[in-house]
Amino acid sequence: MSPPAAPRDAATAALRELILAGERYRLAVASHLDLTVNESRAVSHLLARGPMGQTDLATALGLTTSATTTLVDRLERRQLVARVPDPTDRRRSTVEIPESGQRRLQQVRDWMPRAFDVISPADLPEVADLLETLAGSLLEVTGDIEASRTPTPGQRKRR
Repeated sequence: MSPPAAPRDAATAALRELILAGERYRLAVASHLDLTVNESRAVSHLLARGPMGQTDLATALGLTTSATTTLVDRLERRQLVARVPDPTDRRRSTVEIPESGQRRLQQVRDWMPRAFDVISPADLPEVADLLETLAGSLLEVTGDIEASRTPTPGQRKRR
């Protein structure tokens, strides 16, 4: 059952503002690190989820494997990521953030928690649960949108 319209509209507006603030935050961090937005997104996925196969990273970013290879090449040259050979499959590698990258990204990792300074410590577990629930729901809605997309004739399929 959906919540009443007025509270749902207010919650939707608040979520929209949170997403816009997050996008601005991403731009500021990317600019600070002299990264493109997609490079910043890749680093965020690796920080949040740990080492990933390059194909998995491409899927998470919504990029082709070719574009992701180029992106990882750039990040590797800057020593923000490293490719580690897969011990069971020589054709595969895992992308991770090495110690040099961890050091360079530490300041960035310290910024996001500051957003919670306005919330009482006692409320943080409930806020974390709510944010996890919203993230899962938003990913589900996003999946529905992606699945329902029907390209027009002549339009290339996006990943």
